[in-house]
Amino acid sequence: MEAQTLAAASEIDFSLLGLFIRATFTVKLVMISLIVASFWSWSIIVQKILQYRRAKAEAERFDQAFWSGEPLDGLYDSIGPDPDGAADKIFAAGMTEWRRSHREDGGLIPGATARIDRSMDVAIAKEAEKLQKGLPVLATTGSTAPFVGLFGTVFGIMHSFIEIATQQNTSLVVVAPGIAEALLATGIGLLAAIPAVIFYNKLSADSDRILGGYEAFADEFATILSRQLDS
Repeated sequence: MEAQTLAAASEIDFSLLGLFIRATFTVKLVMISLIVASFWSWSIIVQKILQYRRAKAEAERFDQAFWSGEPLDGLYDSIGPDPDGAADKIFAAGMTEWRRSHREDGGLIPGATARIDRSMDVAIAKEAEKLQKGLPVLATTGSTAPFVGLFGTVFGIMHSFIEIATQQNTSLVVVAPGIAEALLATGIGLLAAIPAVIFYNKLSADSDRILGGYEAFADEFATILSRQLDS
């Protein structure tokens, strides 16, 4: 009898595809949702890595141009009022407000410093929204995927117990498939959650560093303009 049970169990397809095909509809739905969440997370991860690399390269390039000694008006004329780079946009926002704050006689409209600071803050806020877009998806996937996988696990084990009760048999042939598909749901949940958590923490830290650089530049630029106002 034991030999027959082992022979029957050996004929069961325990490959990933076989487990998925044999799973119940609910467990299949759980697996598909987790796989979709995993691919979505990885697409965001790749996109953000490339975006942050471009942002760092653009910031370094702009820093070199800004501190090269070129007059601010000349630098502003060369990049224009609506440049592509994030650091360029922050600088352009400040310079645009700086020029608008001058009266026709050459004097400055009162409150110029506050308006320049606000314009750069708005530009930084827009760039922060771009940098952090998609990160909540990683956070949500990292926090919920294990529980979604656990739901599939519970449902798969429940299905195994139902099979035992229906067939009045506790043999490996009856129990193993349901347990295997249940564990597969758990594994897919962890496979989706672990990279999402790791890269969410890393990308959040990278985003904070980039934004910190923008804020530091805005403070330095505001200090330079305030010196010109006082001179």
